[in-house]
Formats: sequence, C-alpha cells, structure tokens
Amino acid sequence: MRSYGEYCSLAKALDVIGDRWTLLIVRELTIQGPCRYTDLRKGLPGIATNLLADRLRELEHTGIVRREDAPPPIATTLFSLTPRGEELRPAVEELTRWGLPLMSEQRPDDAVQSHWLIAAIDLMLTDRTPERPPVTIELRTGDHPIAVETADGAVRARLGPAGDPDLTLTGEARAVLGTLLGMIDLAGARAEGLSYDGDPKILDRVRPLG
Repeated sequence: MRSYGEYCSLAKALDVIGDRWTLLIVRELTIQGPCRYTDLRKGLPGIATNLLADRLRELEHTGIVRREDAPPPIATTLFSLTPRGEELRPAVEELTRWGLPLMSEQRPDDAVQSHWLIAAIDLMLTDRTPERPPVTIELRTGDHPIAVETADGAVRARLGPAGDPDLTLTGEARAVLGTLLGMIDLAGARAEGLSYDGDPKILDRVRPLG
C-alpha cells in the first residue's frame, strides 16, 4: 500500500481506501451485507482474484473489513464491514449521488448488475404523493428484475419481480434508470429501445427531490 506521505486527514484516508477496487469492495459490503469471497468476485467483474485477496487483506489490516466463519450449514468464510468500515457508508452514498449525472453515458462494454442500480434508486427517489395508494414498478434490466415500491412516503427497491406491477420498464440500464430518475424523457428513452407496459404517469410520482 503506497502512501501520499502527507499529514492531512484526507491524504491519510486515501492511503487506506484510495487504491483501485477498494471502495467498490466497500460498496459490495454496504449493499449486500456479509459476503462470501465468491459473492465479492461476482459483484466485482474485472478484478483479478489475487488482487481481490490482496485488497481484502489490506482492509482487514486497517480494521475496515473482518472475516469470520459462518455457522453450519453454510460453513464458509464471510467478509463484512467492521464498525469502522460502516463509517464509510455515508461517504459511499454521497459519492453515489455525486456520480449519478455521469450515468447519462453507458459504454457498450460497461458491466451492469442490478444491485448497483438499487443503491441509486434507494438514495434518490421519493414518493411525491404518499397519501395515495402504494404503487409498484418493475425494472427489467441488468442481471435480475428489480421491484420498486412506494410505502409510507418512501421508495424502496429490491431484487426480484414485482408480482403485479403498475408499470414495467424494459431496456438497457441507461434508458431504464434514466427514465426512472427523470434524466431522460420517455420519448427519448423509447428511441433508445425502452419499452413499457402500464401507466407511465406513475413516473411523475416517484421522482428525486429538487
């Protein structure tokens, strides 16, 4: 682990979490909770297995990640964030918010996993008319369908089909997420291959604040 060699709290923080892949490991553990090594490998396409092992050792050494044996019948090693590691959650969330405008571009070779999109949806969306009956939107993109549901004024997303959704959006991740977050209008998204089934007016209800 290289150091900036500066007596500065930001520089010292980057000494610990500034290496490539490190914050994405933290992302996986904040979204998924305790993970097996294979879960982390799946959630980090492109990382070499030896590099992941190195990063996990470094994070353990700095007190951000811990490993423990899961009880039977799982009987495997699980990695999770320590209380010190959990303190990074607000920083990860703020970087997720900051990076959302950059999601307006999707390169052809960009990997897409549905649980990454869930993190952005949970952070950004609110129910603008919470007094009305709950609604459900199903997103068909990435590697799994996503159910987006309103409840008590909040909007929450989870992996899995929605059952009987009020609206279904199907297409590439940029078009689906962009439509949901109001970054792309419906006509523009349809020009990019988005299809929908149900009432698109529901999109006016679940929008980011501001």
